[in-house]
Formats: sequence, structure tokens, C-alpha cells
Amino acid sequence: MQSTPSRTPMAGGFLLTASILVGAVAGALRGEATVGLLAGLAVGCLLTLAVWLIDRARG
Repeated sequence: MQSTPSRTPMAGGFLLTASILVGAVAGALRGEATVGLLAGLAVGCLLTLAVWLIDRARG
């Protein structure tokens, strides 16, 4: 019988959402909302990937 791991995995969804929103707002303030949104998406994906890799290394 296999036991389930007792640790709770980390989640990076908040980082992704927050970076998209911050990027869109910052881009809108500069007159380029789409560029800001895409930059925020790229940063959020990198942060989420980093969280996933760190979580995977912990386990």
C-alpha cells in the first residue's frame, strides 16, 4: 500500500495572476496596455516555473 505525501505542494497561481494585473496596469499607465500585459504574463510564467521547480526539488 502506498502512502500519500504529507507535505502540501506550493502553488504559484497568485504570482501569475498578480504579475499579469500589475503588468497590464503599468502598461496602461505608459499607454501600452497590451505590451504590459504580455510582459506581466512572461514574468508570471517565469515565477510560476521557479515555484514549481523549487517545490519539485523539495519533494
